[in-house]
Amino acid sequence: RSPSLVICTMVAFSSLVAIGAVAALQGALVMPGSSTRPAVVMQQASAPANTLKGPGDNSMDPAAGNFRQLSDALKAADVERRLEEDAVRAREEAIQRAREERARKVALLRDIPDQTKAGTVDDFMFKEGVKEILEKLDYDLIGLKPVKGRVREIASLLVVDKMRLKLGLETSVPSLHMGFTGAPGTGKTTVALRMGQILQRMGYCRTGHVVVATRDDLVGQYVGHTAPKTKEMVKKAMGGILLVDEAYYLYNAANDRDYGQESIEILLNVMENNKEDLIVVLAGYKDKMDRFYSFIPGMASRIGNHIEFPDYEPDELVEIGKVMCRELEYKLGPGTEEQMKAYLTKRMTMPFFSNARTVRNAIDLARMASAVRVFNEKMMPTSDGMVNEEELMTIMPQDFPPLDDKAMIMA
Repeated sequence: RSPSLVICTMVAFSSLVAIGAVAALQGALVMPGSSTRPAVVMQQASAPANTLKGPGDNSMDPAAGNFRQLSDALKAADVERRLEEDAVRAREEAIQRAREERARKVALLRDIPDQTKAGTVDDFMFKEGVKEILEKLDYDLIGLKPVKGRVREIASLLVVDKMRLKLGLETSVPSLHMGFTGAPGTGKTTVALRMGQILQRMGYCRTGHVVVATRDDLVGQYVGHTAPKTKEMVKKAMGGILLVDEAYYLYNAANDRDYGQESIEILLNVMENNKEDLIVVLAGYKDKMDRFYSFIPGMASRIGNHIEFPDYEPDELVEIGKVMCRELEYKLGPGTEEQMKAYLTKRMTMPFFSNARTVRNAIDLARMASAVRVFNEKMMPTSDGMVNEEELMTIMPQDFPPLDDKAMIMA
């Protein structure tokens, strides 16, 4: 036989043997008629006991954030439904109140005889307490005749409006937002307090209190901080007056991303939608306020009353000083009034002059100098140390700082 034939015969025999061995092995593992699974299987890893969840739990699902309990969905829907019902009820009540008010006016006009009078202006001024407040304004503020005249004009409008209401005539709340312009110390806060009292007595605001705010109170330092701060100040001022001092600092023309713009937008919205429950007063220097209004036209259009506070004259500053001394139970000695006038006249030409605030600082300096003078005099060996009431109440000319520039700057 040839070698190639022998090799082929051996390979064929080996294949037959291998096939027979495999068939025998399968027969041993799976018996005929048996449904048993093969012994060689992959064992599945069992989950830890603490990860077993109840039916309907999708917490292990990658999209678990998209699932929620049916009870939660029903609760949310119930809250939305109740909020919608409350809004509808509020609108219906507002419509009903308007109808009742209109019917009251019609009935009042029908029942009032033609010869009935509205009453005298003086009666209304006295009854509402406006006359008392205006007299107190005259007492508290020296000078400022244009300011007092403008306040009287606003009060006159409110009084006549009330008289029209008594006769059932159509009335509407005028725009009472105000702009105060003037230098520091000219009485802007005092006028705001008196206006709040007048408006409260006339029924145009609930409390009449005044909340003073600056940029630091309204504007935040980072994104999302401004709105809560501004709304918090507005909430405090509701029912009264929000006085924004140096309002032009709310807007920074050099920075479009300045957070003050957000505060301005909130104020504009409040001034338009809550004008019957909040009065906004913007205060500051006239030139800067004019520039501020040019940048924010919507703000200028919402300010219905502009009041300019002029600087005080020297004689008016002396009168303010005398009022301050009277309230502190001090009196001016011989020649002190002339010395105070000379000091204030010189101080008006120097930087950082602040009208009535400068007068108050001058009076404080004079009081301190007076106390030092009395103390030193009574500590001298030639003095018996006894102090009488006259000495404790009198401010002398030498108690004011000297008139030279160096001494006044130091003061």
